[in-house]
Amino acid sequence: MTTAVAAPFRFFSLQVVRTRRLGPSLVRVTFAGDDLRAFHSDGRDQSLSLFLPHPGQSAPVVPVELGDDWWQGWRDLPDGVRAVMRSYTLRALRRDPDEIDIDFVLHGVEPESAAPAGPASRWASTASGGDRVLLLGPAVRDNRAIRFRPPEDCDLVVLWGDETAVPAASAIIESLPPGVRARAWLEAHHPGDIQDLETRADAEITWIVRGETPQDAEGGRTPSALEALRAAQLPAARAPYAWIAGESGQVKELRRHLVHERGIDRRQVTFVGYWRRGLSEEELREQGE
Repeated sequence: MTTAVAAPFRFFSLQVVRTRRLGPSLVRVTFAGDDLRAFHSDGRDQSLSLFLPHPGQSAPVVPVELGDDWWQGWRDLPDGVRAVMRSYTLRALRRDPDEIDIDFVLHGVEPESAAPAGPASRWASTASGGDRVLLLGPAVRDNRAIRFRPPEDCDLVVLWGDETAVPAASAIIESLPPGVRARAWLEAHHPGDIQDLETRADAEITWIVRGETPQDAEGGRTPSALEALRAAQLPAARAPYAWIAGESGQVKELRRHLVHERGIDRRQVTFVGYWRRGLSEEELREQGE
């Protein structure tokens, strides 16, 4: 059963059909379900809300029967019952059969990790065929949860993303048409997480592996993806467009750099904070309310 939310978004009841490990810190989960016939998206950095069950639950608990009041009903459920909600981006949509891919970063599940794994990472690391989830996603191709919108006269696309933004940035790069110049800086947690991306664009992609990049000239500090972009020589462009996503503090700092130091029109810089250091997604959502 599905319930309309507020067009152009609705709930989709899905099941895992397969998983594929992309690297030590990345897993791709493929979902299917009859509901996907009504799922439509232009892709790129399409944002989704994914609802996951707690351990021991056969399906996520979301009161979709409340219609437009589902949000308050979900908030009122006990913590151990209420489905875990996390924001992700669509990696791919296929037809015949209808399937979608979502890439998960496995924070804290690696054997060497000292940080505790979050509920979404734990779920993704053990996901298997038949596992049930609920998705709040688009029912129309062009919707407000797609943020990547370069102007028609754009002659240079600049992309930056930390590891949480890699799926969205990868989908963007693969969607660029022939002849478009693009320069991208993407961060990976492990060398094995670096992916070969196919694109028709004139794209240069720089991967930055935390802890693996060459040391800088000031005595041993490893440059970040943010620092790599700040130090880069960008091609001359009449109408550049930038898309930057990841940790909120870094995204804001990089936006200031692009606008004030690079001279890019602030209206042509799309910036998305996927997470904020020191805050859980629940706390971040509460601050945004």
